[in-house]
Amino acid sequence: MSNISLLLLNVHANVYNLSMKLNYSEPKIYTGGVDIKNWSKLTKEEQQVALNKDWYVYYSFRNPESGKLKRQPNIKAGVNRIKNKQARYRELKVLQESLLLLLRKGFNPYKDNSVLINEVNGESVDKETVIQKDVIIEKRGITIHDAIEFGLELKKKMMSNTSYSQYKSRILRFEKWLINRKLDTKKEDIARITKKVVNDHLNDVLQSTSARNRNNTRTDLSSLFKALEDNDVIKENFIKKIAILKSVPIRNKSYSPELQKEIYEYLEQNNPILLLFVKFVSYNFLRPIEVCRLRVEDIDVKDKKIYVKAKNSPVKIKIIPDILLNDLPDLSQLSKKYFLFTPSRIGGKWDIDETYKRDYFTKSFKKVKDHFYLGKEYGLYSFRHTFIAKLYREMVKDMSPFETKSKLKLITGHSTMRALEQYLRDIDAELPDDYSNLLM
Repeated sequence: MSNISLLLLNVHANVYNLSMKLNYSEPKIYTGGVDIKNWSKLTKEEQQVALNKDWYVYYSFRNPESGKLKRQPNIKAGVNRIKNKQARYRELKVLQESLLLLLRKGFNPYKDNSVLINEVNGESVDKETVIQKDVIIEKRGITIHDAIEFGLELKKKMMSNTSYSQYKSRILRFEKWLINRKLDTKKEDIARITKKVVNDHLNDVLQSTSARNRNNTRTDLSSLFKALEDNDVIKENFIKKIAILKSVPIRNKSYSPELQKEIYEYLEQNNPILLLFVKFVSYNFLRPIEVCRLRVEDIDVKDKKIYVKAKNSPVKIKIIPDILLNDLPDLSQLSKKYFLFTPSRIGGKWDIDETYKRDYFTKSFKKVKDHFYLGKEYGLYSFRHTFIAKLYREMVKDMSPFETKSKLKLITGHSTMRALEQYLRDIDAELPDDYSNLLM
């Protein structure tokens, strides 16, 4: 055998022996049992199953007693709170690279590693660190974009479609506002968002819209940051310390008896579907969005019951008064799953978001308002105010105010007496008797 061959064999043996003496295995990433390279080929269901599992970094280290490599505790560092695959994997890559760096610099889970903290990258470590099962890993912050996505994903599970749609819209407008101010939300840490940044945005909202919209934006952003605080993404929800501005809401005005009668007559001739829609608001005191949710199966004509998905509870049961029951068409031949109201008929398919349905009927009623030269203070909601006030004034003639409100609360669906009393004050339902004799 030649000298060069002997030399190569000797080098190979030394390298082999050196590799055998490594005290650790290279850290790897577990991604829910799927190959991350084939992620795009997975179905949505398969992706969700993988995301529902814990992802983590894992490695082995040589046990000083047995001399064998032993699997160490998995390192998660909170990454599984991130519901987005790309963001979660990116955080795990950071953990993997940081752990490998520490291992190469001599990290040993069986020893005290406090001295190693000051040796990482050859400088003193002044960044926040996470010590998990004696493993010291640099904690990198989540980006603004990923934090927003994470917060929205949480809220989506907790809100109705309508509420979530409005909430998401305000949050994404905030992110767009940040981007317009040259802040790269996909790279910048969520810690870049300060109280001053949020205040600047709220001031812009105030200048371009109204105090009410500014306050609503503040509420939604605070809700997002509260979710991030609860999940240890940020240290503090500072938005709750931002003051709420005083605002004067635009109140829907009640119709006079004469005007209400004229509108009914006009609708009977020109838009019977919209008239029935209005009667559900007027006689059952439903909100327009609640009327849009009604399906044929929600109307029990025989038992005179209506099942409503209301604002403050999953389902509320209300009676159908005869004045409304007599105006209902025959629903017995219609599919139970049909929506009660559609643009062209009573009972049919109309599979669009309920907010668009409400907008459709709002725009349809705009034509009625234009016909009667009514301003923005009048709307579909005005019918609810009109008939609740009318009902209260009739009932209080024969009962005490407290007894009247107690019975009225069951009819209107207000959750508390206090809420009903505030509502009655807002619509001026309680009016005094004529006091002319006191002025003489």
